[in-house]
Amino acid sequence: MISYTPFWNTLKKKQISQYQLINKYKVSAGQLSRMRKNDDISTHTINMLCEILDCRVEDIVVFEKE
Repeated sequence: MISYTPFWNTLKKKQISQYQLINKYKVSAGQLSRMRKNDDISTHTINMLCEILDCRVEDIVVFEKE
């Protein structure tokens, strides 16, 4: 299962709020909602988040066996 737990930790570490992602960086609130539920998101979104947060894919997503 894909988990976005590292993403929420990276946001906190980088001191960027969800509000900033939505309003300043134009990240869709729907995408953040999907990430909260560990639903699928596109690689385009992952790439965009890596650029915004200046981080690696591993700082956004992790695979965990069920």
